[in-house]
Amino acid sequence: MSTVIFAVAPIFALIFVGFGLRRINFPGDNFWPVSERLTYFVLLPALLVQGLSGKELHPDLLPLSGSVLSAILTVALLTRLIWPMLKIDGPAYTSLFQGAFRPNTYIGMSIAAVLLGPDWLTLSAMALLAMIPVINVICVLTLSRYASSESNGLGHVLLELMKNPLIIACVIGLVLNLGHITLPRILNDLLDILGRAALPMGLLAAGAGLRLERIDGGKRSLIVSSTFHLVVLPVVAVGYAWLYGADETARLAAVIYTAIPVSVSSFILSRQMGGDHRLMAQIITFQTLIAMATLPVALVVLG
Repeated sequence: MSTVIFAVAPIFALIFVGFGLRRINFPGDNFWPVSERLTYFVLLPALLVQGLSGKELHPDLLPLSGSVLSAILTVALLTRLIWPMLKIDGPAYTSLFQGAFRPNTYIGMSIAAVLLGPDWLTLSAMALLAMIPVINVICVLTLSRYASSESNGLGHVLLELMKNPLIIACVIGLVLNLGHITLPRILNDLLDILGRAALPMGLLAAGAGLRLERIDGGKRSLIVSSTFHLVVLPVVAVGYAWLYGADETARLAAVIYTAIPVSVSSFILSRQMGGDHRLMAQIITFQTLIAMATLPVALVVLG
């Protein structure tokens, strides 16, 4: 347990440093959106391309992809089944839906880097390639159907996925890997330098994106969504990992990427597409706080 706590504590500390800096308006409100875009479109893709291009891929990583994907689809279905019992409207349901499984990639990769050993980036890529496309599709389609904004068809969603920098970076890294293509040393070193800044910048931006909102009428949705994400999702993922024959390290990776709190970007998507973005902000902040306790327990008990 102590190893896990020492791995997780600095990550959440950095998140709250970002939150504190935003609260005192340093270095300014204009900095955080720019830094988040820089991290998402440049730094994190650089980390993925550079890391994947030099790693050996193993077929036994496929159970990891299958387990996280199966867990997400299972929990998504469960949220739809219990919706009528919660007596909430469509926009509120879309926030509950996103909060039930959408992961904070920066937290996941930061923990993976500490706990998964030298192959952490390969394991992360296999999990992210399975999760990101499906999560984006079902979240956007759910918001399109049940929120009050204009509808976005499947074609639009797929086009946006093709432009997702994390997916593009994973694909490029895997192509370089499978093609045994070695990056020129200068380019490799450049990507390495950029990639080293990705996770700390991402965690600071995640903290800056936290919003302290008064919890009013959404307590039930908040608790249900957080229970699904922080408890049910990792338990289901480990069950599928055992079923699919994943090894110990892959099972730990499955726990990491399913037991982390919801992504701050869920708030942006909710606001853009007419969801209950105030409830979404409450879910994000609540999960980030409560995950400080639930995440170490999940890693020890399930991992």
